[in-house]
Amino acid sequence: MGLILYQRDDCHLCDLALAELAKARAPEFESVFLDDVPELEARYGRRVPVLRDDVRDVELDWPFNVEAVRGFLAAGRG
Repeated sequence: MGLILYQRDDCHLCDLALAELAKARAPEFESVFLDDVPELEARYGRRVPVLRDDVRDVELDWPFNVEAVRGFLAAGRG
C-alpha cells in the first residue's frame, strides 16, 4: 500500500494525525509537506492533514481517529 500523509511544518493538527496513525499502528507511510509546493498547496491546502492511499486512489481527510484509520486501511485489504 502506498500511503502518504500530506501535512505542513509546525501543524498542530498534523501532530494529532500522526498520533492517531501511531495508535492505529498504521503501516509505514511517506510524509509529504505542502510548504512551498504550489501544486500540493492548491490541492490540499485547506484539508491537511490528509492520509492518501495512492494504490487505491482514495483519501482520508482530517479529522480522523483510530477507528477511522483502521477502517480506511482495512478497506484496502479486502
